[in-house]
Amino acid sequence: MLGELREMKEMMKKLSLHQALQIPSDPAVETIEQRLLEQEVDPLLVKQLMGQVLEEAEAADEPKPLTEAFVLASVRRQLIEFMQPKGTKAIRRDSRIAHFVGPTGVGKTTTIAKLAAEQVLKHHRKVGFITSDTYRIAAVEQLKTYATILNVPLEVVFSPLDLSKAFENLKDRDLIFMDTAGRNFRNEMYVSELNALLKSGGQSETFLVLSLTTKYKDMKVITSNFSKFKLDKVLFTKMDETDSFGAIVNLIRDFGLQTSYIANGQNVPDDIEELDELRMIDRILEDNNHE
Repeated sequence: MLGELREMKEMMKKLSLHQALQIPSDPAVETIEQRLLEQEVDPLLVKQLMGQVLEEAEAADEPKPLTEAFVLASVRRQLIEFMQPKGTKAIRRDSRIAHFVGPTGVGKTTTIAKLAAEQVLKHHRKVGFITSDTYRIAAVEQLKTYATILNVPLEVVFSPLDLSKAFENLKDRDLIFMDTAGRNFRNEMYVSELNALLKSGGQSETFLVLSLTTKYKDMKVITSNFSKFKLDKVLFTKMDETDSFGAIVNLIRDFGLQTSYIANGQNVPDDIEELDELRMIDRILEDNNHE
């Protein structure tokens, strides 16, 4: 009897919570809500955004009609508030080492080549490469090819013990790009080794590289694991391979990371730019059915 009563109370509690999250049915609200869900914005965040829309409509001296324009303006304003960048997106001028970490297959090496080319050709900085990605077949060769094209030196390190010699060989460089192996971030030995590689001298910053084709559930686990390190910025790749960008909203909301660059293709050095939050919000809110 007591067990049944407890179950009934739990069921009523869940029902009450569910009802609290329900947004009153309105065509404009439903349209924008569906648009956000299709963009894979977290459903709970969508409910919060829509709840705020209703509050704003009712808080006015005269209740505002829930037109699509009103709902869009409210949601856009809310997204802008918590997606505002907190600092410099680009590689800082005082950074001597830029580390790139992330899971395998996200395009770290190609991204490094793009950013290195920008530093060499646009900012005229003396650049060097260090790679510890000796586990993936042809990874070193790929970076060596880019190093040859850009006419920059490359150092290969097989363990953290090799770092001192690598830095000594690159002591005349203004900026060093370090490519790390995208091995299993759940492996404790890898975590320990990567942490040792990131403890390098001089001004440095660490970029977490994530692919927009990765499911947010996995992206969240990846970011949580790499948060063991000093993550300074997050960089997104493969924008050209997806029409869904809600994961960017979710990640900023959940981890508060500083955004940096976004890559939208394989062309070096062209297919990369600083992420523009306002343009990204517009892409998330635009009606893709009328393109």
